[in-house]
Amino acid sequence: MLRKANAQRSTSNPQRLNQQLPLALTIAGSDSSAGAGLQADLKTFSALGVYGLSAVTCIVAEIPGRVSRIEPVSTQMVREQITVLLKNFPVFAIKTGLLCTAEIIKVVAEVLRTRRRGALVIDPVITATSGDLLLQPVAIKACEKYLFPLATLITPNLDEAAKLVGQKIQDRPSMEKAARALANKYRASILLKGGHLAGARAIDLLCVNGKITEFAAPFVRGVATHGTGCTYSAAITAGLASDLSLEEAIKRAKKFVTASIRDHFRWGKLHALNHSV
Repeated sequence: MLRKANAQRSTSNPQRLNQQLPLALTIAGSDSSAGAGLQADLKTFSALGVYGLSAVTCIVAEIPGRVSRIEPVSTQMVREQITVLLKNFPVFAIKTGLLCTAEIIKVVAEVLRTRRRGALVIDPVITATSGDLLLQPVAIKACEKYLFPLATLITPNLDEAAKLVGQKIQDRPSMEKAARALANKYRASILLKGGHLAGARAIDLLCVNGKITEFAAPFVRGVATHGTGCTYSAAITAGLASDLSLEEAIKRAKKFVTASIRDHFRWGKLHALNHSV
């Protein structure tokens, strides 16, 4: 039975609720507009009945569609944040987002290698929705060498997957080929997100041990948001923290992120995901 369900039945007893509420950790950048990064992750965790912890890797000045400036946190501070959290909280699942530099990636991998429990979902944030490059080639190599071998699930979008496999992904067959190639390359489960493809449905492909499973939802058009990848991977992490299987976690996360896009907020030309759906 899910910890979430147990927690919901225990709301009359705050002490019992606190003991049973699942915990998830996001290791990611801070988005000043709160639509992506660790802010989106924490909103998603909360919406799905999970208590969220966070370790900040960098500070990003941005609005939807434009990144103005990124400043990394010191590696010592990144290490200390993760170490103190894992030492003192029973973290059930972890996700990583924007890790910013090769040095930070190495430190994160070093600390996570010692963890005793919990799934690890890696969102390889390489480019922003605006197209801005967020990880330099040396940092991408560090992800491949140090972090990806620790992953339970890696969740690249089409642009990120194309960089990792070295070829364009333009349709459903090339998506499947890329998902298999990445799974073989990194020896990990891969969720290849196909939201950038044209078509009436947003199709994602999960490759686990050579098996391909499709997750699809109606494509929501005319919404210029950012943070969908962060929200999706955070929702998957919340599901894993709540004892859902990988496929169940992805299925629920797909519904959540689709609803977040559909019921988005709008301030003039600026759009933002609705994490309270």
